[in-house]
Amino acid sequence: IFSHAQKGLIFCRTDIGGGSRWDAAAKRWLPLTNFFGTATGNYLGCESIAPDPHDPQKLYVAAGMYQSGRAAILRSEDGGKTFQVTEVPFKMGGNEIGRGVGERLAVDPNDTKVLYFGSRHDGLWKSEDAAVSWKKVDSFPFAGAESARSGNLSAGVAFVVFDSRDAKPGTPTNSIYVGVAEAGDTQLYHSADAGKTWSAVAGQPADLLPQHGAMDANGVLYLTYCSSVGPNDVQSGAVWKLDTKSGVWTDITPPLSRAGGGFSGLSLDAQHPGTLVVSTLDHWNPGDDILRSTDGGKTWKGVNAQAQMDDSLSPFLHWGRDTVRFGWWITALAIDPFDSNHVLFGTGATIWGTDDIVNASADQPTHWSVAAEGIEETAVLDLISPPAGPHLISAVGDIGGFRHDDLSKSPATGMAKNPVFTNTYTLDFAELKPEVVVRTGNVSSGPAFSYSEDGGATWQPLNVPAVVASGGRRGGAGGGGSRDSVVVSADGGTFLCTRGPAISTDHGQTWTPCAGLRAGLRPVADRANTKKFYALDSANSAMLLSVDGGVTFTSTAMTGLPAGGGGRGARGFGGGGGAAKLLATPGKEGDLWVVENRRLFHSSDGGANFAAVSPDATIYAMGFGMAPPGKNYPALYMTGNVGDAPGIYRSDDAGASWIRINDDAHQYGNYPTVVIGDPRVFGRVYIGTNGRGI
Repeated sequence: IFSHAQKGLIFCRTDIGGGSRWDAAAKRWLPLTNFFGTATGNYLGCESIAPDPHDPQKLYVAAGMYQSGRAAILRSEDGGKTFQVTEVPFKMGGNEIGRGVGERLAVDPNDTKVLYFGSRHDGLWKSEDAAVSWKKVDSFPFAGAESARSGNLSAGVAFVVFDSRDAKPGTPTNSIYVGVAEAGDTQLYHSADAGKTWSAVAGQPADLLPQHGAMDANGVLYLTYCSSVGPNDVQSGAVWKLDTKSGVWTDITPPLSRAGGGFSGLSLDAQHPGTLVVSTLDHWNPGDDILRSTDGGKTWKGVNAQAQMDDSLSPFLHWGRDTVRFGWWITALAIDPFDSNHVLFGTGATIWGTDDIVNASADQPTHWSVAAEGIEETAVLDLISPPAGPHLISAVGDIGGFRHDDLSKSPATGMAKNPVFTNTYTLDFAELKPEVVVRTGNVSSGPAFSYSEDGGATWQPLNVPAVVASGGRRGGAGGGGSRDSVVVSADGGTFLCTRGPAISTDHGQTWTPCAGLRAGLRPVADRANTKKFYALDSANSAMLLSVDGGVTFTSTAMTGLPAGGGGRGARGFGGGGGAAKLLATPGKEGDLWVVENRRLFHSSDGGANFAAVSPDATIYAMGFGMAPPGKNYPALYMTGNVGDAPGIYRSDDAGASWIRINDDAHQYGNYPTVVIGDPRVFGRVYIGTNGRGI
């Protein structure tokens, strides 16, 4: 969203990563909402953003990721450096279907104390005190469902557009258009008396849902339509314009070479009425496009076919292929109001920008480069920091994961390949031979597994057992769930797969069942003894131990842990309550930690006896790092609470005491999903978040 009040001022909203402001001098995005913590983590889903049209310091954000959580309108008077928060009674869904429609939040350009917000299922809302308080517009014909409804034909009030040509500064705008992305007889309404009364706009398109609306200086209202609210499952669509003076509708839908898909993104050239861009949505073959018209939609020029894409800032955009896709899920699209040549659009993976969009009119190539520097908008599912090789390897949702040789740059080799995963769920490495790494996740056809013998520089597919009933059976890719994991022995010679469960000592060529280890438990390898594996069976108050490389597990009585829970083991993987998390300490044989119902327990005798540690701490995730100077026991890192104080903490004394290492301005929404210290750099810690990247 470009500001019309100041050149170079741009804002971006994301579905799970909060909002950002463009720093024109530094040429990067600055996060606006890192200060939200666990209680307000739902606010990192941005439903809409509205800059004040006249004052560049004033900004409003509609914040709410899921309708099951809290929602608020944020307001800032210092350009987004600080915010005041008004919790609202209507629900939002910044990461739900229809998240690309908009903008739902709008500031009246003639009386900027007046704002409107279009909710998903609770109708139209209005503020007359600059977003401090809100009241429902009872006269608006679409009152809403008053509760969340499912289905791809329901996203509620999608956008608010003011026609302020005849309005007087300082008085509310009389003429307002509101689009409703909801199946029914009417999707566009108009008020001629500043929202007191409303009527359906005559002659509007039928059987399509509006995505975006925008009005030019001549009073022409442009709209994009889809058959569903998106971003998926769109089968058809259209582009229309309405001459608000005459009431005449004109179908200006661009001709396309293939049927299927609709139109979503829309932006008008503020300096040249009649010039606009629109984006297709779900035109999967040959791919989505941006189309530009300079004559009010009579003719169109597509961009995709001749676009030249520079992905050097984000090499992962190759997705393991030779070429870069132009884009998909293009709902965000904007022309710079101060520079008609400058256009930005958002895809399902990044933001692209160009400074020569006018080339499209002459059938010349347009040149695009990644314009997302500073935005980390990913869900991080696991992290490892081996004692040699790369300092960090990541498992990421949607874009697989990476070997990070330079923490300041997107990895030059892109995401991990052979195969490229959609999601990578787990990582493990051999403590004494850290070049051996395994990863588990999924591809479009189902679960996927691979291993590396060079620290994640290259990968080989790993066959895992489809079913292991008796020894020696060759594995395969079928069966099982996408969350199966593979654990590596300390020397890298044994892979233990939780599917089966079974072990392999020949990189998956053959598999042997694990006797005594039931499915559903998550074992860990001892980080010093190459033959030992552990699995916590807290439901039965037992520790399962293997001393023969995972061939057999025996149950050992266990004391000191509360009964119940589950048996999910991990190295630095945390989470909420419920199943226990088992961790093995690097370099210490038989040294184990358990996070059970967010409480911390420690054993130094292989799990026979546990003792509670840090009784005043609530643990969400924990991991190990390099030992403090003068000590030989690893530093501990965790996210959670110490007493009533939430934060990210380090312990230099095996959990006896904790030092908070973040502050209230850097909480990153929901508690980070994984915390890993670097074994080679004391004090360095990697935080994996659900929405704010690493």
